[in-house]
Amino acid sequence: MPHSFSRRRVLAAAAVLIAAPAVRNAAAQEPLLLRCSLETVPTHTRNATIRDFLAKVEAAAGGRVKTQLFESGQLFPDLQIGKALLQGQIEMAVPGSWSITGIIPDADFFQLPILYGHSLETVHRVVDGQAGKLVGQQIERKLNARVIGPWLDLGSFNWYSTSRPLNSYADLRGLKIRNSGGPGQAWRTRFMGAVPNTTPLPSVALGLSQGVFDGLITTNETIASAQFWESGVRHALEDRQFTGEYIPIVSVDFWRRLPPDLQQIFTDVWRENIAHYRAKMATAQARARDLVLSHGIKIAVPSGDELAAKRTQMLAHQEHLAMLSRITPGMVAAVTAELAAG
Repeated sequence: MPHSFSRRRVLAAAAVLIAAPAVRNAAAQEPLLLRCSLETVPTHTRNATIRDFLAKVEAAAGGRVKTQLFESGQLFPDLQIGKALLQGQIEMAVPGSWSITGIIPDADFFQLPILYGHSLETVHRVVDGQAGKLVGQQIERKLNARVIGPWLDLGSFNWYSTSRPLNSYADLRGLKIRNSGGPGQAWRTRFMGAVPNTTPLPSVALGLSQGVFDGLITTNETIASAQFWESGVRHALEDRQFTGEYIPIVSVDFWRRLPPDLQQIFTDVWRENIAHYRAKMATAQARARDLVLSHGIKIAVPSGDELAAKRTQMLAHQEHLAMLSRITPGMVAAVTAELAAG
């Protein structure tokens, strides 16, 4: 009996030794899971863009990375992305810069009056320059996340309302206007004589329908993808008050689990496609504008002189806004220098 028991132990040990390499190889071949959270609906061009990016990463990684895209705020609204990244609840997000200003105030630099009404090309120069680098450094330090490449355009933000026509700035007075976050948008809303309200995007349709607010600050693409005309939006004042930018970020903890070749794949796939992605976003905004008009939303456009005059009025308050938003002097200087260089 003792001899038989001993033999069984030897055979069992041998079996474990034989199986161990197979177990280790299976574990080594297990793909790394990347969960990406977006709050916009599946029809939004941001979603289509990120869906394409994740598919390209999976293909280039040869099965070593598995991605899951959670849309429509299924996991988190963008305003909670910072916390989700810090707690390891997701591995990737592409939040609007405005949604992380509670943790990184400098990300609100788009709200500086000096940038009001500028073209997309001008915004790219600022974002791709020192201002974007400064925000990227803070994202890595404060959100435990890494920016994988140039930012993705959303497009120009404008004013939209339900019942009141918006033919001029004066028509904004007294309206309760939803914004997507950050003190800069709230400040501009008050500057125009309106009342600011911050509500996560997934709750906006209901808020508009129930009259919780009278309008919102957003883009034509977001109006079209969410079909906000069904929630009562009827008017727009297209002043290009700021350009929305999405920041592609990956958790540093996830990034460090990637071997160097997979890290290279992430950055290469993004950089090789960003020009195409930006062009698709611009096309989507133009197409969305036509769709908005076709659904009876009337769009008023301030003249160049009106935009310049409003920018000048707001510039007198830029130092106060920067202090209110906790935008650092270094960021203000970086933005100013990029504009001067152009």
